[in-house]
Amino acid sequence: MPEHVSLLMWFGVVLPAALTFAAVIGMAQIRRSLRLETAHLHPARRPVGFPTQSGAAPRREFVELTPAEQDAFAGLIRQLSDSP
Repeated sequence: MPEHVSLLMWFGVVLPAALTFAAVIGMAQIRRSLRLETAHLHPARRPVGFPTQSGAAPRREFVELTPAEQDAFAGLIRQLSDSP
């Protein structure tokens, strides 16, 4: 230990570092335990606030554009791509 550094200054560095290390380890353990809890949830014990999901996706919609609309859309795309 250097002579010009007092014992109190060393505690001022070591103590916060040790507390930070302990907090990181504690948060990692909490995160791991929560992850394990959510992985073991039984489907019948699903949280009440979430609605059930239907298996079907919404159907896709398609609209045929007229040639004038296609030209207008192409012009809009050109304008947007030219702007900085």
